[in-house]
Amino acid sequence: MKKQSNLSRLLGYAGSYKLLTYASWILSSLSAFLALVPFWYIWRILKEIIEVYPNYERAVNATSYGWAAVSYAIAAVLVYILGLMCSHLSAFRIATNLRIALTKHIATLPLGAIEEFGSGKLRRTISETAGATETYLAHQLPDKAKAVSTIIGLLALLFIFDWKLGILSLVPVFLGMVVMTRMTGQKLQDKMTQYQNALADMSNEAVEYVRGIPVVKTFGQTVFSFKKFKGTIDNYEHWVIAYTKELRWPMTLYTLAINSVFVFLIIGGFLFSNCGVDHSILLNLLFYIIITPVISLTLTKMMFMSENGMIVSDAISRVDSVINSPSLKETNRPKHPTDSSLKLDNVTFSYDGTKNAIDNVSLSIKAGETVAFVGPSGGGKSTLISLIVRFFDPQSGSIKIGNVDVKDIEKKELINTVSLVFQNNHLIKGTILDNVRLGKPSATDSEVLAALKGAQCMDIIEKLPDGVNTVIGSNGVYLSGGETQRLAIARALLKDSPILLLDEATAFADPDNETKVQAALGKLEKDHTVIMIAHRLSTVVDADHIFVIDNGHVVEDGTFDYLVQKDQLFKKMWDEYQKSVEWKVTKEANK
Repeated sequence: MKKQSNLSRLLGYAGSYKLLTYASWILSSLSAFLALVPFWYIWRILKEIIEVYPNYERAVNATSYGWAAVSYAIAAVLVYILGLMCSHLSAFRIATNLRIALTKHIATLPLGAIEEFGSGKLRRTISETAGATETYLAHQLPDKAKAVSTIIGLLALLFIFDWKLGILSLVPVFLGMVVMTRMTGQKLQDKMTQYQNALADMSNEAVEYVRGIPVVKTFGQTVFSFKKFKGTIDNYEHWVIAYTKELRWPMTLYTLAINSVFVFLIIGGFLFSNCGVDHSILLNLLFYIIITPVISLTLTKMMFMSENGMIVSDAISRVDSVINSPSLKETNRPKHPTDSSLKLDNVTFSYDGTKNAIDNVSLSIKAGETVAFVGPSGGGKSTLISLIVRFFDPQSGSIKIGNVDVKDIEKKELINTVSLVFQNNHLIKGTILDNVRLGKPSATDSEVLAALKGAQCMDIIEKLPDGVNTVIGSNGVYLSGGETQRLAIARALLKDSPILLLDEATAFADPDNETKVQAALGKLEKDHTVIMIAHRLSTVVDADHIFVIDNGHVVEDGTFDYLVQKDQLFKKMWDEYQKSVEWKVTKEANK
């Protein structure tokens, strides 16, 4: 299958606006030809003045020629503006459709793919990269059409008046084009790609660095956290310098070649005037001296357009890297879970294809049961949670809800079946009502208030200036980690899904908030199938079943009483937890 050109790819997002793109090229070309007509009138003015010298009063047509030149120049500008209007309308539509396509596809990607790209790279791809294509379509393509038409028109003018001077003026043009080919070759394209990669990495690290400033300042690790960001800055500097150095000599030679047109014309004028200077030689020489700057300007524009073409090519490749990332497959024949039970059968999953994060895990959870996943950090607990809600798909094995494989459950139904409360919940910029109503968009204000009350959030509401209508986030009110958790629980309460997944739901809560979060969770867990991840083992004492996960395996499982009687991993974890609690109590008592 023949690979589509970059232009064809972009026009695929134009829809009905594609005709406006073609219209902009036609109008830009017409503008170029109109802009050359004044030079014809300038030649006629010069011709008439030279012929009547020194009786300039006999140059009766010079004024009318002058006004004609001005009229064509104005017409060229107006037609060009009309062409730009068409190209801008089309470019805005293409860029908008491209951003929409990117955003929609990102929403279908597994969480792992999003984490791999990084928020900074995705942001740059959506905004800056798509913006580069917009500039290319709105300005550079019409300018390219105009430049090509200008070159064609100039060639006609150069050979119409004096073919010998025309050939001489084209020699430096040819040299300039040879050098331009060198500047837009594969070697420089590769360096341009490395330069753009370095810029993307720096952008991504800048986002992550700014996000982590509160944490690193708290722990006094500002210098160390900056090292990685500084590394990307240094890498960017390296490729900027490398790209600039690669362009240094070609750019110098190109400038010399293009600006040597006058030299060739003057030499030609002396050579062709050996038999004496007549009016025609002088006229054509003056005309060529006037028109040759247009050649230099046009070629320079084409050179920069070639460089911008490389930027756009790189931008499209980055768009493709996102668009071509496989989405989670949707079933054509959706099935409906019979209940809220869960079953994992020989599930294996790897993030990188080399080391298994989950290795041949099998477990069953009954409907209405409360179970806990515990174990050392990095053992695979959060990964299992992510697999259940299809943030990823396992490489082998099956995950079933209500005896139906999660792959066979329609995406919307799966989302409605499972509620998640993570250790790091995100609130959108909006009111308290808006944030909680995300759990059930059709919910009334009274239903939202009931969920807030059930999640122990009324003390939060009471202290806010506008109650439930208080805006949180940027330029609004900021909440603590524990308060954010309670709002997330209120959201889950409102959603009222049969399965509840809790990933360290009390992780960021202070002692006062923890009590309220636990009370809210008690309300939420009632009549639901609950899977909780907890490092605070006191929260899992009353669980119906506990699974101990380490290195991607279920190494132990059973009730709390059963596990503490065994001298294995859970017993060691429980003893260490008890020691830490005793140490905290002793420390508080000695204050």
